[in-house]
Amino acid sequence: MSKMKKLLVGTTVAICALGSASSMAADGKALYTAKMCQTCHGAEGKAPIMPLYPKLNGQNKEYLAAQMKDIKSGKRNNGMSAAMKAMVANVSDAEIDAIAEYLSKVE
Repeated sequence: MSKMKKLLVGTTVAICALGSASSMAADGKALYTAKMCQTCHGAEGKAPIMPLYPKLNGQNKEYLAAQMKDIKSGKRNNGMSAAMKAMVANVSDAEIDAIAEYLSKVE
């Protein structure tokens, strides 16, 4: 492959990666609603219905994703995680990542 083709392929991949980050956040917003997250955590993760439930908006995306994945796998099994486990059981890791990306950007 010529240097020009390699450069073109690399540039295309970089542009797609940048575009997918913003679409992932948009998908995360739709998933947050579709997966019923707002039922307990409130609109945009800002207003939980119970004091024990965490506010999710503005949290670090890696932290949010890790917590949801740990609850899903059973690695985290404390507090309100039993109720949450049922909610994340049918959420894929990619969907968790998208929801975490979205919530991390909500101010």
